[in-house]
Amino acid sequence: MDRLLNIAEFKSSPEIREKLSGFGIAKKFHEGDIILNEEGYINSIPIVTQGSMRVMRTDDDGREILLYYINAGESCIMSFLGGMHQETSKVKAVAEEDTEILFIPIDKVSLLIKEYPQWLDYIFRLYHKRFEELLEVINAVAFKKADERLLNLIKLKVEHTKSNTLNVTHEQIANELGTVRVVVSRLLKQMEEEGIVKLGRNKIVLN
Repeated sequence: MDRLLNIAEFKSSPEIREKLSGFGIAKKFHEGDIILNEEGYINSIPIVTQGSMRVMRTDDDGREILLYYINAGESCIMSFLGGMHQETSKVKAVAEEDTEILFIPIDKVSLLIKEYPQWLDYIFRLYHKRFEELLEVINAVAFKKADERLLNLIKLKVEHTKSNTLNVTHEQIANELGTVRVVVSRLLKQMEEEGIVKLGRNKIVLN
């Protein structure tokens, strides 16, 4: 759990780091692995120690939309809320890359909240960040055109991966936008003609 010791939120509290390492169960996931399914019961809270995962929401027709990413040092506030209230998950979490996660049992999460103000502050910080990201999603769906949403998603992925080259299919992009592949392919072609992106086989390069 050396990576956990480097999480900025807990650098000043070796006692919390020790508790988390003692309570937690570490697991590894490969890119594309489902970490949490919608309607699944939440028995533990995930803290990403390496890699990242994306959190999705699925509608009745099976279409998905990206809500936010969870990076190293972060956790899923939806898991916190669902686990604390003994509810099933309202979201799906998928490993964006090879990822390591420390799972903290729900009863231990409650114990940490009672004993350590820093842990509660960590949860509130995550809640604030996720709330702002969800507002961005709502704003994009409600007020932005499809081409704006597509470009914003590409920029978000570039920022997340720290690379202008994205190894991703049009189908994957469509799923994350909550639309269909033909729409994404048409918009990407327009962007390529305008010099915004360059397209390859399962590849998008932001110019």
